[in-house]
Amino acid sequence: MNSALVSPEQLQASLTDDSIRQTITSLIDDFIASLPDPRQLTPEDRRGIIARYSSILEGNFIYWMTATLISVKTDAAKPILLDNLNEEIRDAHPVMLRKFAVGAHAFPKDSDALALNDELTKMRVFLGKLSPVQSLAAMAFFEGSIQRFMPYLAELAADQGSTEMEYTDVHGVCDIAHTEGLFQALAIERSANPLDAETDLFEGVNLLHNLMRRIVFYRNN
Repeated sequence: MNSALVSPEQLQASLTDDSIRQTITSLIDDFIASLPDPRQLTPEDRRGIIARYSSILEGNFIYWMTATLISVKTDAAKPILLDNLNEEIRDAHPVMLRKFAVGAHAFPKDSDALALNDELTKMRVFLGKLSPVQSLAAMAFFEGSIQRFMPYLAELAADQGSTEMEYTDVHGVCDIAHTEGLFQALAIERSANPLDAETDLFEGVNLLHNLMRRIVFYRNN
């Protein structure tokens, strides 16, 4: 597996919408391919992965998508983000996630949240720059990663004895459209407000890639 992250030296001025999508998709593929065999995980390993995931997603996903919406400048891209947020809030997705974590006996502890404190802080500071193209690229990666991660997360929960799968069932489907919408919004925004050549389009993508790996591979001592 090639786990090297994307760097600004990738001739960003020559990036196309297709090459950006390919780069993000390749990072997601690499992440999914790296996931440990659930059969080799202990109950505490499984609990920790679910708990760390929940500690990040429940309180931050809507915040991060809202920050991305605030940053976006083009009128054509904003409805895509609003539709995403409307579904998250209308259907109470954080409630689904909490029920999922509780059902798997994996409600987060303070140690689960603190294990991701540095990565979480870096992402919050990054989104505070309100850079629309960078933020949209990051959220396209995140939605795509979440959608692909759902079968694995559901398997971990089942191994924990849970039958509460509404969260993984819903996000394994709806995030396909959400990811595609974010790629569309990225193309719209990038066309209207291109980044400076020296700005790393993949800065937030790399931060979230590190965060997802930390969720999976961190082990509490």
